[in-house]
Order: sequence, then C-alpha cells, then structure tokens
Amino acid sequence: MTKVVPADASAILEAARILRRGGLVAFPTETVYGLGADAENEPALRALFAAKGRPADHPVIMHLADASQVENYAADIPAEGRKLAAAFWPGPMTLVLRRNNRVSNLVTGGLDTVGLRVPVHPVAQALLREFAGPIAAPSANRFGRVSCTRAEHVLQELDGLIDLILDGGECEVGLESTIIDLSRREPAILRPGAVTADMITNVLGHAPSGHSIASPRVSGSLPSHYAPTARVEIVTADQIRSRSNELRASGQKIAIVTQLPHHLADINDEIQVLLLPDAPEKLAHDLYAVLRRVDDLGCDIALVTLPAEHGLGWAIVDRLRRAAGPRGDDSP
Repeated sequence: MTKVVPADASAILEAARILRRGGLVAFPTETVYGLGADAENEPALRALFAAKGRPADHPVIMHLADASQVENYAADIPAEGRKLAAAFWPGPMTLVLRRNNRVSNLVTGGLDTVGLRVPVHPVAQALLREFAGPIAAPSANRFGRVSCTRAEHVLQELDGLIDLILDGGECEVGLESTIIDLSRREPAILRPGAVTADMITNVLGHAPSGHSIASPRVSGSLPSHYAPTARVEIVTADQIRSRSNELRASGQKIAIVTQLPHHLADINDEIQVLLLPDAPEKLAHDLYAVLRRVDDLGCDIALVTLPAEHGLGWAIVDRLRRAAGPRGDDSP
C-alpha cells in the first residue's frame, strides 16, 4: 500500500529519506502532482518509468531548488534562457537546454537535451532543499492518463506502485508547465501552459515559434495524452444536442463538458452535464478534476466544447485536443 501523509516538516524528511534510498515519492507542485525519483540514481529512474508505464524514450523533467543549479546540468545556457529564468522561476516553466554528461540518458530518453524546472510550490521547494539534489518528476499518474491535481487522484492512479504521497492540497495552476525549447536557433514553445506566449514575448522582445519536426521529444507531446478512460469527443455548441442524443440512442452513457449552459436546453435527464467555469485560470484549475469526474460517473463518452484559444486558453485547448486524440499502442 502507498502511504499518504500531510506534507508537513516530518513528512518532508521522510520523503527525502525515501528518495535517497531509491524510492518513489509523489508531491504537489503549482502545476500538477509530480512523481519524484532521484535524478542521479538509475535504478530509481527505472522504477519511476515502470510505475508510470512510461516509454523509455520519453524524457522526464528534472526539478531543481534554485535557478543557479542549472549550471550543473546544462552544457550551455543562452542569454534568452537567463532572461526567462529571471522572469518566471521559480514557477510553471520548463526550459529545454543542451545537456551535459552529468545527466542520465534515462532522464533524457537518450536525447542531447534536458528539461529543467524550478517549481514555486512550498512543498516542492522544501522537498528539493531537504533532498539536496535534482528530482526527476513527470506527472504522478499512469502514462497517457489525466494528470493529478489532488493527492486522492494520485492514490487512485498509483496505489501500491510508489512509496509515499505528500498531500499538499489542490494544485493552484492545474495544468502542466510551459515547455520552452532553447536548444535550437530560435526559442520555441513545445507545450503551452500558464507562462503564455504573450508573457514570453514581453520578456524576449520577440515571439517564440511553435513545435516543429526538429523539436526534441518532451512530456505531453504525443497525439493522445491527458485522457480519461471515457472517450473524449470535441464538438461545437451547435452539435451538443444532436450528437448527445445520437450517442444516447446507441446505448452509451454520455457526459457533456462545456462552458455553454445556454446550449443545454432540452438535454435529456440521463445525460450528465458538467459545467466548466468561464475564467481561464479557474477553468485550468478545475479541468482535470472534471475529466476524472466523467469516469467517476461511469460515462462512456464525454462531449467537450473548446474555450477561446488565446492566452491560457491555448494550453487548455491543447490538453483537450490530446485527451480526444487517437488512442493507439503508444497511449496506455
């Protein structure tokens, strides 16, 4: 059984001891809960990949207590990286940099780059400082599944597979960190998040580019990701009623996940309606809990409408499109 404890000072000490002996600890960050292992202990890293069911060639992010520690793991840090670190660390941003030889191939999936992040959450900070080393920490869920923003969700995903869960309450942001690639000629956003394109542009003085075929592999970049057990289907407001009735007539249990209550007139009482908040920050915070609620209700399909795709909305739409992506062999 996996132990769940409030993230107080004694629990932080216990978690650091577990990491030092090669164990696995889930802990809250400002984005989502992370599943931590000693980033310099290869047996621990293998155990992390096994617990998640994560492919060995899919890199994990290294978490550091302070931006000054980046020098220990990056081969070089461009001026733009220093500007971004000064502006957004500690916080929900990951920088992809050229790695040095100190970084394990297990962390990088064999790539010549490494993703580094300095979280701001007080529990994550306390654990990193007590452990006094880098913690490799993908999201604390089975690979391809909805990320966890509460300790109870981590337990649902990983009970019996990891040693300890530090319960620090709900995560504030609710979506994974923005990933910015600085290993190529131009900065590029490989995964949108709470550090938005406009915020990055304001710091750099020019807009970052997007993901390209030359971009390194990073967390959350597969076509299907962040998915509940129920199938997710994206619909427009005008399609809600007809599509939900069509699916219900075929015998499937349906959930409608939307910000648009005025499009729900005459919806059949057997259809579950889960309303999303209008404010982007609140929507991001609630999104994964709502997707998990779809499964809790035993629904077969969730019909989802998309919010406006600007600012933080870009990150929310990215997660919903991947939740609705094709589920092949690479998406357990």
